[in-house]
Amino acid sequence: MRRAARAGTWYAQDPIELAAEIDGYCRLVGERITGDVLGIVAPHAGLMYSGPVAAHAYAALAADGFPDTVVILGPNHTGSGAPEALATVDWQTPLGVAKRDEALCKRLRRDLVEEDNLAHRKEHSLEVQLPFLLQLNPSLKFAAICMGFQEYEPAAAVGKIVAEAIADRDALVLASTDFSHYVAKEEATRQDRLAIDQILKMDPWGFYRAKTTHAISMCGYGPVIAMLTAMGQGKATLLKYATSGDAAPMRDVVGYAAMAVK
Repeated sequence: MRRAARAGTWYAQDPIELAAEIDGYCRLVGERITGDVLGIVAPHAGLMYSGPVAAHAYAALAADGFPDTVVILGPNHTGSGAPEALATVDWQTPLGVAKRDEALCKRLRRDLVEEDNLAHRKEHSLEVQLPFLLQLNPSLKFAAICMGFQEYEPAAAVGKIVAEAIADRDALVLASTDFSHYVAKEEATRQDRLAIDQILKMDPWGFYRAKTTHAISMCGYGPVIAMLTAMGQGKATLLKYATSGDAAPMRDVVGYAAMAVK
């Protein structure tokens, strides 16, 4: 069992308080898109900052109906563990236990994706998605890949592995990322729009080129490349964009976007 590393700091440890916080964010969502949601982009900061944005992605998922399983792709902030690390255990959260989808993980465990729990032990980018997912579906099944190698080639390779693994499954692919880090709000908005425009085009290479050319300080660009590659075709929608400066006064902000792919 992986124990929750960020409960009590990045989000509430008390299950009643945490459920109420998530419900509150979701109630703030206005118009919701309809149709089959196959992929989402969601931020992963502390919920007080990113929760109001992430709620838009999860509200779209709730309107669609919960899939059988979720593949969560997140960046490796700690540098620990395997380059493309697949979790091998269930995860404990304040809202219950998130169950690993063993059958799906067997399909994902090949080529550059290897089993490794060290990369996940203290990593927050995947963990903070689970309270939203479990609130929607307490019997959640999931697979989690922590991506240390995020450049285009390995990220696209992970995306192809995911696409083949979920080909006959009712599955959602979740790319966990924040956008620009610690820049002025106006600059964050300008830079992030360059990346968002390429996601809207469903162009993983164009997205990667925009990220590198403009030095956009996204932490989870590899998961976005992998998700877009796994989707192949589809229609992407920007559901919400905001920054940490919208949640609390600050000079330099982090950008957050919620997006859905149908």
